[in-house]
Amino acid sequence: MSDDVSRETPAATVEAEPVAAEAIFGSRVDLARQFTAALAEQGEERGLIGPLELPRLWTRHVLNSAIIAPFFSGRVADIGSGAGLPGLVLAIARPDVEWVLVEPMERRVQWLAEQVRELELDNVEVVRARAEDWSRGPVMDAVTARAVSALRTLLPLTAPLVRDGGELVLLKGANAQNEIAAAQKQLRKFSVVDARVEIVGEGILTEPTRVLRGTIRR
Repeated sequence: MSDDVSRETPAATVEAEPVAAEAIFGSRVDLARQFTAALAEQGEERGLIGPLELPRLWTRHVLNSAIIAPFFSGRVADIGSGAGLPGLVLAIARPDVEWVLVEPMERRVQWLAEQVRELELDNVEVVRARAEDWSRGPVMDAVTARAVSALRTLLPLTAPLVRDGGELVLLKGANAQNEIAAAQKQLRKFSVVDARVEIVGEGILTEPTRVLRGTIRR
């Protein structure tokens, strides 16, 4: 057998839709399916997701994002929206909330704008910008982000966008509680109180979601 043949690996298959998808998205599940199919088809080629993500696309990415939808109201910014995780997924799940997807990379902005059109989402604004260049002031009811950076470096990018009394709702990994401990100085500087980690989706998702929440009190 040649080296080329021996090194070949089977093409990854897209994860089957979990039963929880319909429960989480309700009447919007068809839009979630459309988005997930588009991401599965184009995501790797367009540099939106890695080659190993297809077998866990629903559980690790789409449902991991959608499960926090009940936390939001009003107007919400998603910082570093990338492939639309969590921003586009949340916009599908919560059409009653206004979403502003902030993303600096042109090719990702193009993808986000395409999906907004194809999914006919009228509750989404896509903004090409770095979070640190945000010029509209603290006008958001909440800000979310997923897999962007550690809390102490994420706070300067998120907290300034949130109005007094608004909230940070950040998707985090297993180290979330340690991130809070390491960011005490930054939490005080950016007027974030009641910073805590909540586990969401137990009994619904195979991998529950960790959410770091905190309120802005200026």
